[in-house]
Amino acid sequence: MIDVVIQGTALHGGAKEWEELTSPKGVSRPLPGVIRLHDVRQSDGVLERAHQLSLDSAVLNPPRSWKEFRVLAMDMDSTLITIECIDQLADIAGVGTQVANITTAAMRGELDFQQALRARVRLLAGLDVSALATVYDERLRLSPGATTLLAAARRAGLKTVLVSGGFTYFTRRLQERLQLDSELANSLEVIDGKLTGEVEGAIVDAHAKARRVAEVCRDLGCPTDAAIVVGDGANDLEMMAIAGLSIAYRAKPRVQSRAHVAINHSGLDSIVHLLD
Repeated sequence: MIDVVIQGTALHGGAKEWEELTSPKGVSRPLPGVIRLHDVRQSDGVLERAHQLSLDSAVLNPPRSWKEFRVLAMDMDSTLITIECIDQLADIAGVGTQVANITTAAMRGELDFQQALRARVRLLAGLDVSALATVYDERLRLSPGATTLLAAARRAGLKTVLVSGGFTYFTRRLQERLQLDSELANSLEVIDGKLTGEVEGAIVDAHAKARRVAEVCRDLGCPTDAAIVVGDGANDLEMMAIAGLSIAYRAKPRVQSRAHVAINHSGLDSIVHLLD
């Protein structure tokens, strides 16, 4: 039994066109901009049509339910939030282009994440610590649908975890603001009110992210396939690989190709509509 969920603001018309295309057993429209095709026998035509219309599509084989999951783990930069915090800090420091180029290559998996992070942080040496507050207060925005997704996860009893290769200054504030259960990120070294260009302690890389997801699941007494993991970069692939449902949110092509579901046009709340 296969369900296909089609989502996006470009979704117009009723169920009839999809019935004719797929001959599914049933069609439902739970909300505007969302259509679920039940018991689809052949999904290729549906996916091609959705792509042509700039809609997100997800093949659920079998259909998934909130009851299957205990954990929602999310990346921060360009996933839970719309920006890359380090790129914004670099912009304030006047080294935006250099840092953004390294960030892009690292998220595509072209550079070792630890080396890339250290190289970017070194370029921030001497930046006044007040720049962190400037980014958080003036530039940081939640991704569309973030609060809806988190509220649904809490109602379903899931533990919510923010797992980031970014910085604790931002993850800890988001944890408090959004009532997340836990967070993991890197700590910037600060001396005399200035960033030193160094990271304190071990780098939170792909291995550390996956390890934290596994630890949360172990503490709950459940397997890692009871986790939903949402990310966008190459350093998210390891934690996505151990998840029961991996979601690439507006992600790099390499990440989309290895995720169960890719979301490119809808908000994070579209994840809610994938689950019964």
